[in-house]
Amino acid sequence: MPALWIAHVTVTDTEAYGKYAALAGPAIAKHGGKFIARGGKYVQLEGKDRPRNVVARFPSVDAAVACYHSPEYQEALSHARNASERELMVIETTEG
Repeated sequence: MPALWIAHVTVTDTEAYGKYAALAGPAIAKHGGKFIARGGKYVQLEGKDRPRNVVARFPSVDAAVACYHSPEYQEALSHARNASERELMVIETTEG
């Protein structure tokens, strides 16, 4: 089943986070991920507000998790760790 990679982010260092974004996009694509929402307009109805929200679709939960643990994504993530506050989750979709 396909899966969604959902990230809610507050960027605290734009320059460093830009390096993350430049590397993360290709790493996500390499693992079959495709962005379906990236930063656009949103309405926070509950919970902690994070001004940057990203959703990518992957072929499966396993593919998304493999992407996260890949050397390419971990290199990208090294730029985001001290440049943002974030939550990231992967959830299986109910449709094929």
